[in-house]
Amino acid sequence: MSGVTEDMVSGVTEDMVSGVAGGAIKDTASGAAGSTGGAACGEAGLDARLKAFVGRTAATAGVGKDPVNLPMIRHWCEAVGDTNPAYTGDAAIAPPTMLQAWTMGGYSGHTGRFGAHDELFALLDGAGYAAVVATDCEQEYLRPLRPGDEITFDSVIEDVSDRKTTKLGAGYFVTTRMDVRAGDELAGTHRFRILKYAPAAPAARKPASKGSNESGDSEASRGAVPRRPRPVINRDNAGFWAGVEERRLLIQRCGGCGRLRFPWLPGCNACGGQEWDTVEASGAGTVFSYVVMHHPPFPAFDPPYAVAVVELAEGVRMVSDVVGVGHDEVRVGMPVQLEFQRVDEELVLPVFRATEPGPPDTGPRAEAGQAPGVAAG
Repeated sequence: MSGVTEDMVSGVTEDMVSGVAGGAIKDTASGAAGSTGGAACGEAGLDARLKAFVGRTAATAGVGKDPVNLPMIRHWCEAVGDTNPAYTGDAAIAPPTMLQAWTMGGYSGHTGRFGAHDELFALLDGAGYAAVVATDCEQEYLRPLRPGDEITFDSVIEDVSDRKTTKLGAGYFVTTRMDVRAGDELAGTHRFRILKYAPAAPAARKPASKGSNESGDSEASRGAVPRRPRPVINRDNAGFWAGVEERRLLIQRCGGCGRLRFPWLPGCNACGGQEWDTVEASGAGTVFSYVVMHHPPFPAFDPPYAVAVVELAEGVRMVSDVVGVGHDEVRVGMPVQLEFQRVDEELVLPVFRATEPGPPDTGPRAEAGQAPGVAAG
């Protein structure tokens, strides 16, 4: 499932890792501020050795473990909730975002790999940049993949950045480009970028500056507790939040085909119908997947904490908090029950309380960085 959970964000550049690292990135041409000339020379020497890896081959004529096939396409679509009819039937094509999935080696890995990555990572590890975080990937699709296509791929270390400083720590971005072929045709290109870094010393926690009064004093300076982020309420989802205020969880129902949908939308994504009414959720659900948040720290939350995708008994899914158990006790398949939590004088949120322990965890889970909230549009 690793192909499903990767951040498939096209067009993201390394300078946008601030969203992952929690702060802006800046160039550090000669190492950390205040470093000596000798340290600067050392960094320059490391930079030169790292740049020598650019253009080195990581894999040549790698072969996909399986041809493109309908069972994998079906599993992918079920996991991400994609009901596009183009991915079913005799004329089916594979979802374009599966591009990397056909190249994955699984637990056994691929044989015949070149040692360039191992050598590069060993050099960075030895220099103190032993931590790693995936920042983004970019994909370009050139032709659709169809069941029966035999997949081969080549990969190359396309870039090693200059030394950068992020909130996670100083380090280097490494970009690998993979060219994916179906037979002799180039089907697409996959670029995957990671940050190899030396973890920064944890900063002392202090109240965040959030909000101000007329004199310009921040909430932090007044000693106020940071508040949860406010939901963005518009004409498309106002009815949902009105229901929450009344302690009712409302799901839209299409007036044309009767399909339930969540989050709220102005039209049906199944039949395109514009008419709709609502049904009230029973409140019963199960944890479909979850993520344990460690970084970046967010003023109103105390990491680590779990954020879950809950599948309601009615069949729709929503993102919310799981309460009543520790972050390390949340499990895929855990039964939960809706309740409403007043988090401050202005805001009520739907949350889900665990009603009994879940089964052993074998489902989609990740360690990641995004602030929790309710996916209500």
